[in-house]
Parts: sequence; C-alpha cells; structure tokens
Amino acid sequence: MPEGPEIRRAADKIQRAIAGEVASDVFFAFDRLKPYEDELVGHTVTAVKPYGKALVTRFDNGLAVYSHNQLYGIWVICKPDAVPASRRQLRFSVQTSRRWALLYSASDIEVLSADAVLTHPYIAKLGPDTLDATVTPTDVEARTLSAPFRRRQFATLLLDQGFLGGIGNYLRTEILYVACIHPAQRPVDCTPEQIAAFAEAALALPQQSYRHNGITNDLALAAHLKQTGYRRRDYRHWAFGRQGKPCYRCGTAIAKIVIGGRRCYICPQCQPVNHS
Repeated sequence: MPEGPEIRRAADKIQRAIAGEVASDVFFAFDRLKPYEDELVGHTVTAVKPYGKALVTRFDNGLAVYSHNQLYGIWVICKPDAVPASRRQLRFSVQTSRRWALLYSASDIEVLSADAVLTHPYIAKLGPDTLDATVTPTDVEARTLSAPFRRRQFATLLLDQGFLGGIGNYLRTEILYVACIHPAQRPVDCTPEQIAAFAEAALALPQQSYRHNGITNDLALAAHLKQTGYRRRDYRHWAFGRQGKPCYRCGTAIAKIVIGGRRCYICPQCQPVNHS
C-alpha cells in the first residue's frame, strides 16, 4: 500500500497536471457515483490535497472527490488520447485539455461537499500528518506518551492512522530501527532517549522519503552504495526488506518478524526487545 510520502508525491503530480484546468470529462466506474459525472464536467479543479493515505480532488462548484488507493490503487497522468495500456480497471478519471488523471484499481471513492471533507470518517480520525512541517518532535513525544497510546505496542500503534497519519509498513520498520526500538515494545517500556529518538525519526524519515523518492537510508550511504553498483532495493532502506543482510550500523544480520499481522524487519543487536 502506498504510504504518506508516495501519496504526497502523487498529489503533487496530479496537482501539476490538472489543478486550475477545466474538466472536459469525468468518469466514475461505480453506478452510485455516475450522477456526479455531469455535475463535475465543465468545472475547474481547484486543488488536489493528500490526507494521510487518501487524496481529495476539489472542484470550483463545491464538490470534492475523496479517494483512497488502498493496496492496489495507482494514479496515472498522461496526455489526452495517450492512455498507456493497462490490465487494471479504471475507477475514476478527470480529463482536461492538457492532461488526464486516471485512478486505477482503487475502490474507496466518494463524492463529498467541500464542507464534508474534514468530517469524512477516515480524515476525521487522522492523527497529525508526519509530512506536516508544523508538527514538531515535541508534539510527537507528547502524543506518544499520552494515555490513548502509551501502553500500545509500537508494531500496531504505528499502523494506526489515528496516531500519526501517513505511516505504513516500510516507514514503521525504518522509524523503529533508527530509534533502536523493538516493535513489541510500548512507549511506557522505552527510555526517554528512545522516545526522543522515535519522535525525531517519526517526522524526519517520512519527510526524507517524500523529498528523496522513497529513500529512508542515510543519504550519503545510499549515494555511495548506488555508485558502487548496489541495486535500489539494496540501498533504499536501513532495514526494510533486508532480511539476512548486514545491519549498516553493527553488521548483525537483519531479521524478518511478523508482528501485528504484518512483516517487520529489525536488527536483533540494535533493537533488543528489552532494551530498557
């Protein structure tokens, strides 16, 4: 599933393609949304904004289209009449004279009034967005140690969009690795130093991933590895997807565990479960 940085980059791309443009055609695959096609045609796209892992496409007539990519959704931008071949099912599209924005495979799509966007069940429950530059590590520390979250395992806490918005499986692994926290630990099990490191990493890594096309590893190290012939999947992350390969910090083999029903990668040396 695309995580916050990927959705933000998609939103940027769609914004550049169709924002400020008049929709010459709009398509919805679902019958319940078909009546909105005519209501949106002829209106200008005013903004495309991410909310955690969801996107909202706003029009100048007070309507907005909410979409969530879920596991398989993907956005494609193309020139008019130059749609690339795909076996995926088209679910939503906005066509303008300059560019077309096509959403494939996603099934969580709704049309809302602009006023209803912030009360949508998914958006209303979102925690602070890790890509929001106004959120500080101090904010994250306080939230992490607050009553609703401090006794929950980090493994499941970090996948709860109500805790911090935009974090998914690879960011969960990377944040905990950098903070030297085992996924089975809870905030109350951690030292103040670990909580501070977690709060820093919870913002720094998503923001770096957004700016650097998904790279969460140390940027200088990633650049060096790339120059020496490593493949992207081998230099992109500190730990995610690197089962059996040496930890970049201590050399211990990265281990794959399943916790909270999802795969997670740890360094057994850097992230002992009873670190505190």
